Amino acid sequence: MSTEANDREHAAYDFAHVQEKWLPVWDQLEPFKSGRPDDTRPKKYVLDMFPYPSGDLHMGHAEAYALGDVIARYWVQKGFNVMHPIGWDAFGLPAENAAIKRNEDPRIWTYENIATQKASMRRFACSFDWDRVFNTCDPEYYRWNQWLFLQLHKRGLAYRKDSAVNWCPGCQTVLANEQVVAGLCERCDTAVTKKKLNQWYFKITDYADRLLDDMAQLEGKWPEKVLMMQRNWIGRSMGANVKFVIEGMPEPVTIYTTRPDTLYGATFFVVAADSELAAKLAAGTKVEKEFKDYLEKIKAASDIDRLATDRPKSGVFLERYAINPVNGEKLPIWASDYVLADYGTGAIMAVPAHDQRDLDFARAMKLPVRVVVETGEEDPHSTGIATGGDGVLVNSESLNGLKKEEAIIKIIAQLEKDGLGKASRNYRLRDWLVSRQRYWGTPIPIVHCDKCGEVGVEEKDLPLQLPAAEGLDLKPKGTSPLGAATDWVNVACPKCAGAAKRDTDTMDTFVDSSWYFLRYPSSTNHFEPFSRKDIDTWLPVDQYVGGVTHAILHLLYSRFFTKVLNDMGMLDFNEPFTRLLNQGMVLMDGSAMSKSRGNLVRLSDELSHHGVDAIRLSMVFSGPPEDDVDWSDVSPSGSVKFLSRAWRLSGDVTSAPGVDFKSGEISLRKATHKALHDASFAVESFRFNVAVARVMELVNATRKAIDSGCGAGDPAVREATEAIAIMLSLVAPFTAEEMWERLGHTPAVALAGWPEVDPSLLVADVVEAVIQINGKIKERIEVSPTITDAEIEALALAHPTIVAELAGSTPKKVIARAPKLVNIVA
Repeated sequence: MSTEANDREHAAYDFAHVQEKWLPVWDQLEPFKSGRPDDTRPKKYVLDMFPYPSGDLHMGHAEAYALGDVIARYWVQKGFNVMHPIGWDAFGLPAENAAIKRNEDPRIWTYENIATQKASMRRFACSFDWDRVFNTCDPEYYRWNQWLFLQLHKRGLAYRKDSAVNWCPGCQTVLANEQVVAGLCERCDTAVTKKKLNQWYFKITDYADRLLDDMAQLEGKWPEKVLMMQRNWIGRSMGANVKFVIEGMPEPVTIYTTRPDTLYGATFFVVAADSELAAKLAAGTKVEKEFKDYLEKIKAASDIDRLATDRPKSGVFLERYAINPVNGEKLPIWASDYVLADYGTGAIMAVPAHDQRDLDFARAMKLPVRVVVETGEEDPHSTGIATGGDGVLVNSESLNGLKKEEAIIKIIAQLEKDGLGKASRNYRLRDWLVSRQRYWGTPIPIVHCDKCGEVGVEEKDLPLQLPAAEGLDLKPKGTSPLGAATDWVNVACPKCAGAAKRDTDTMDTFVDSSWYFLRYPSSTNHFEPFSRKDIDTWLPVDQYVGGVTHAILHLLYSRFFTKVLNDMGMLDFNEPFTRLLNQGMVLMDGSAMSKSRGNLVRLSDELSHHGVDAIRLSMVFSGPPEDDVDWSDVSPSGSVKFLSRAWRLSGDVTSAPGVDFKSGEISLRKATHKALHDASFAVESFRFNVAVARVMELVNATRKAIDSGCGAGDPAVREATEAIAIMLSLVAPFTAEEMWERLGHTPAVALAGWPEVDPSLLVADVVEAVIQINGKIKERIEVSPTITDAEIEALALAHPTIVAELAGSTPKKVIARAPKLVNIVA
């Protein structure tokens, strides 16, 4: 096609007009409305991680929702009744901080942003069922947050305790361990410190084993990277609890170790500097001031920093001793920050020869190092490198000569016999800290009464709504702004009717997102969080799509809630998401987009310039979904030209709808059915870019067939063009709908149905065979799929290229593997 003709073609396709034309039609038709009473199609639940309304949609949203949309639209085309819902994760710090900055109610900012995002999603042609929408800041939703909190409280799974917690000085609130990234607050990047507070927790540790073991159900269905991240976060280890007598203390201290076989190698004892035990041991001693000064110095260090192997070791000798239970040896007790207060009991036996951090500490403090496992490596005392591998026990009395596993069994049996220890398991996972000292969140439905203690709000009084923000100072100050709402705080105790006070903290917003997928099927149910009938119909989620950044936080918490609700008899499954797809990030020039970097690309601008379909197509075609997309490498203008070529085909077809395709030109029919077959396989294996490539190939093949004499009236041309429209409906719905109309069909193409593939048309007439000499490819030839080994060998040896290469010499050997390969050994 000439440049002039190409320009005319491009100009003829007006994407803005097409978008304006079809959106109101789809609004009326509601092609993606799910759960109609008379719908007998099999069910499928496709879910995107729901967005936070921090502003208009951005390029990352464009990718995520384009991918989820491909999956949802594909299964609709395959004949399924697909529920593809959307809502907004609307509570949280960004809204509150924005409201403080603007001096307005967070509700205003939140609902305005929701309206903006909803309009953009409709413009983006997302296949959502708009009748199921909800926002987590709606009282009708967070009412059930509160109901679920009360159920956990009744079961002892929601409790309060004093603990050293992660504290963000910037946001002036506590954070769960999972919300601290590289020592910084995930929201504001402020360095996180430790602070002792009384806080609410969910007892997720009760489910640690099930959270680990049930991942067997997800193998091959979730990305292995996500499963590994969760396994590492839960961090189950097997070992022993061992009792150490502390001089001057009436009760022994129990430590946890994964290597009880190395007890004879312990040369000192370490307690976490910020633990109660350290404070107790230092109290009244001449090192108490030194200890308190040290404690103040390490206060700002994050857990990650403290555990780093390259961090210089520091500590204070407490001038106390622990007695090693296996040999009676006195071990000096040190307080240090490289041991965490909430790991095990906050105390360890230090075996420096076989643990790198212990060795680094021993060398810094000039403490002894004793090898008790002979691994064949050099002496760690001289090399500074601990020998952590397996080997044979030495310097360990009755354990000498035993291998690691044998020694562990023997020493645990000895400890249990003597009442000095027992086999145990430990976890890195800590209980989920859920209370926050901020306003914009779900109020905790607990009343504190001096007489009755913690009393749950009666269920008939739910939702316990947030008081109006007007008159409250929302600025972060370390205590909840709700404390100033005295008319709201002061209340009669639900039990004794005496004076009491409401809890003034709000829930972590991850509570909102830990069960929201269960609410969508029952989004209009005012009597329960969800109905069992709806759950049994739709759940668990068949396909979940979202970013890998939620691999631990959201996904782990959702799995926990599902298991709790399963135990309560409300669900008959214990894993919420059957399959998981993670998408990569959208970058610009190799970096995350941001105003400060000057590389921000606005989705609204791209949509206005290139059209919705071109942006969706570009996102999907850019590569495998799990890979990052660099927008500077993407060509939306190229997508516009391709869509224009596809659209032009629909205007060229002259055969009537319903024509018998079987009479069409056979080679184009074969190309059509191969494209449908390959695209279907590609979508189901999440290789959406491959599916798009097959559509592009079919567009080229169809244009070639028309221009080369097959003719626009050939039934095969209509079959191919209709297939193109249906396949394009997954990624470019406006173009596909326009093509479908031009082909003489009524909307919506989204409900056209995936064409059935004729297996007989997938049989190739010819296949490509490779001819090698000494393993190097010398020629490629086309042969019949039914060719024999002898026939393909004869063809290869007679080929001019091979004859010239052999130059008259006789091959030593010829290996023929019809119909694909001939390897000549010369």
